[in-house]
Amino acid sequence: MTQAQQETEANGAWRELVAGRYAPIAAVLAGGVLVEASNVYLTTSLLPTIVAEIGGADFYAWTMVTFLLASVVSAMLVSRILVQQGAVRAYLLALGLFALGSVLCAASPWMSALLVGRTVQGLGGGLLAGLGYALIQRSLPRRLWARAAALVSAMWGVGNVLGPVVGGVAAQLGAWRATFIGLALVCALIGVVVVRSMPATARGASREAVPWTSLALLATGVAAVGVASIVPSGAATVLALVVGVALGAAFIRHEKRGGSGILPRVTFARTSSLRWVYVTVAVMAFGIGTEAFIPLFGQEIGGLIPFVAGLMGAAVSLGWSLTQVVTANATGDRSRRGLILASPLVLGSGLAAYGVLQHSGPSALVVVLWFVALFVAGAGIGLGFPHLTVAALGSAGDGEEGAKAAAGVNTVFLIASAFSAAFAGVLVNLAAPDMVRSAQLLMLVFAGFCLAGVVAARGASRGIGPAAVVDVDEAA
Repeated sequence: MTQAQQETEANGAWRELVAGRYAPIAAVLAGGVLVEASNVYLTTSLLPTIVAEIGGADFYAWTMVTFLLASVVSAMLVSRILVQQGAVRAYLLALGLFALGSVLCAASPWMSALLVGRTVQGLGGGLLAGLGYALIQRSLPRRLWARAAALVSAMWGVGNVLGPVVGGVAAQLGAWRATFIGLALVCALIGVVVVRSMPATARGASREAVPWTSLALLATGVAAVGVASIVPSGAATVLALVVGVALGAAFIRHEKRGGSGILPRVTFARTSSLRWVYVTVAVMAFGIGTEAFIPLFGQEIGGLIPFVAGLMGAAVSLGWSLTQVVTANATGDRSRRGLILASPLVLGSGLAAYGVLQHSGPSALVVVLWFVALFVAGAGIGLGFPHLTVAALGSAGDGEEGAKAAAGVNTVFLIASAFSAAFAGVLVNLAAPDMVRSAQLLMLVFAGFCLAGVVAARGASRGIGPAAVVDVDEAA
């Protein structure tokens, strides 16, 4: 096939997805993830205004901890809920929980009530994000999987830009309660499209028991990491991190030995590449974990105004979103494997370049190079992420195991994001109050971690091709 023919085919596939018969389904999958993604940064922008009105400054960080913890827990149940309720009811449940949580936040008279609302929001958000990936497999033909994965995952980047903009305007107007009501209304609109357009998948009893032990180990581990990010730096932080890592290791050991778990059994099959897909996704999430501190570095080191520093923080997401829209068009197995292998290498190189460029009183040219380096880092994620998602989608066949494999991309992403955010906070605090050293330490350590991810990417690339699917019984 000539290059012109490939481009024509790729353009036709995109039109079929976003402007053809599958456009309503694509809108639902992308819209749900966008609501979840933008809400994270929107709430961060609103929090100073919220605290000024209802108090609770001591629990400032817990608004994110409760949301993230609830998201991880519900994301781990996506496959089970999807099998039992079917696509339409599962999506309506997710939208309903998120809308209810948003209304509770809007009506909160004090911080404890807001935390309850954030928890309910998180339960719905984790389902929305997980279903956004799991339903690619069940509602779209295989030829559109890579493009749908690119579209859905691009919503994280769009949300990283949209959230601060909407939140900043709402905070300026003092309209934080109306903003949460707006989120509930958006959920209602998406729900209408779900009822009208989402194909109803088969419903049935789940073949497996609820993995309570896995849920408890992982939820407690994420909670411990969340504590590490809010306690004073020192021994308490180290202890919380050690406990979190130990519980995470116990979770993996239990998943490998247990008959029923959160991850598909094929993850631990000797010849399966799925575990390497998940490790590579975790590496991508660690790269994104630097985003929260980039606006801080921009203001403190570069002297940028908050709005410009916020745009600097969105550079990684922008590079990720734009790049994967292009790389999702790759169709040959060899080219897709190459993109997966290059992904952590480009990501780590971009983070390292940003770290090396840090010094006091940077010139305008250096600030521009900061943006370029961060954009390159994000582009590294965009190179391979759509094809990692496809590798997961095709690794375990259909049914509940297939749904687990697909939803596992989001679950692993959320878990790694929690760990990376906490670890990033520890590294920044180690070099404080020297902000230049904090930036260098964070970026260079994370760059090294991402570059080491090439080993995992090599294993993940084996998940591309017809021989990728492994018999589930092999994992037993």
